[in-house]
Amino acid sequence: MFDSKYKDKTVLVTGDTGFKGSWLAIWLRELGANVIGYSLNPGTEDDNYVVCGLAKKITHIDGDIRDQHSLKSVFDKYKPDIIFHLAAQSLVLESYNDPVETYSTNVMGTVNILEMIRYIGSVKAAVIITTDKCYENRESDYGYRETDRLGGKDPYSASKAACEIVINSYIQSFFNHDSTASVASARAGNIIGGGDWAENRIIPDCIRSLRRDEPIVVRNPQAVRPWQYILDPLSGYLKLGACLYKDGKEYSGAWNFGPKDTITVKGLVEEVIDKWGQGELSISEQSNQNLEANLLYLDISKALDELKWEPKLNIAESVKYTIDQYKVANMSRDEVFQQRVKYINDYCKI
Repeated sequence: MFDSKYKDKTVLVTGDTGFKGSWLAIWLRELGANVIGYSLNPGTEDDNYVVCGLAKKITHIDGDIRDQHSLKSVFDKYKPDIIFHLAAQSLVLESYNDPVETYSTNVMGTVNILEMIRYIGSVKAAVIITTDKCYENRESDYGYRETDRLGGKDPYSASKAACEIVINSYIQSFFNHDSTASVASARAGNIIGGGDWAENRIIPDCIRSLRRDEPIVVRNPQAVRPWQYILDPLSGYLKLGACLYKDGKEYSGAWNFGPKDTITVKGLVEEVIDKWGQGELSISEQSNQNLEANLLYLDISKALDELKWEPKLNIAESVKYTIDQYKVANMSRDEVFQQRVKYINDYCKI
């Protein structure tokens, strides 16, 4: 699928203990990469990184992306060829609770990664993951394009918009035609898949309620989000990284990776209940409408046309795979790992 672009390459994944980072590390390992993970400890014992025993499959270093000294020691020792930067404070509601932590982690953490790329000289390609929420959301019924205005009223969204400005500045100032490093940013939607246990995310909240035989409480039932199965955007990140490594500056800049279709929060929860086989939905009288966007779409024309990338799964298929991946209670870590690998291999055949 990626023409052996990652085989025998040293690939640094920041945020490897997180949901997306752990799945990406598994995929890179299967592609023959020497995967180096750099991240804080996983949030729970149920996280994907833990349940699939990833700590024994890759090289992992405990560290904070705000710690320049620690980052420098990792870059000095491993001299990565390719970087995927996913480490972040990634929750909208948490950003209201601790905006300083959000800005320092997301913005200065990204600056530190970009500075290390400048410093080390070994990096040929770097994909910096931001979010679909980096756009100034006007609640429009069209998909945002990479050239649309950046913004964000909540601290998380604003921090990621700031990251995009920083990335563009570094590309123009330091990673231009005189540099051997090529850098791009990737903006994806709301990612779903097995092994995510973050607070205030719809799928983990659903699974927690279903396991306790409690109603699934929904805050904003009519809000629309670009939910997508984990392997769809990851395939985009990997395609982008491979193109950067091979063809360099032609692929620098920002890229959207969105889903085939969108759905309301209520519609997604109903899909979850259907695929789980039982459950009840309850609409909360308390809403977070003033804290979270109600309508969000991505235009993926650029990735379709220039990367020849496209999402493979619709929302019903995405929810089915996701629910199946949460049913790992009686499986060993090696069995969970092999299950994840099988899903990746099967996805590549679609």
